[in-house]
Amino acid sequence: MADENRARMIQLATEFFGAKDDPAQISVTPQDIEKFQKIHPCTMMEEKNEDGPIAWVLVIPTLHELMEQFLAKAITERDLLDRTPLQIRYDALYLCSALVLTEFRGRGLAKLLLSKAIESIQHEHPVRSLFCWPFSPEGERLASHLAQKFGLPLYKRPT
Repeated sequence: MADENRARMIQLATEFFGAKDDPAQISVTPQDIEKFQKIHPCTMMEEKNEDGPIAWVLVIPTLHELMEQFLAKAITERDLLDRTPLQIRYDALYLCSALVLTEFRGRGLAKLLLSKAIESIQHEHPVRSLFCWPFSPEGERLASHLAQKFGLPLYKRPT
């Protein structure tokens, strides 16, 4: 059953973001996962039950300079990940994605996971801004809530 939930989570991400059809987006390959873990262990977090993952979030600590390039559409999401250097002090945090299986929505799982990720990353890095590329009104509200909670400015990439 755990594999079924994982497959549902991947299907949800594919349908919602369309990353597999867009090479400019991050599609979370095994190579990407390896880089995420090298950037910070809390870049990818999930909540699971006995049936497997039910919620999943992805954040990318990076540099303010790369954030500005991404927001100006000078670089893609894929470029943002590829150009984020390893083993440095990050000062910007990209709220990349949050997915929750339909039957578990409305419980605050994405908010909880993202809050844990932000807190952990802030302990090690001088994060001074959050940024996102909203795909839904719910995602935009979540990002705004987190910015307010952590007292950080939120920058949004235009769609």
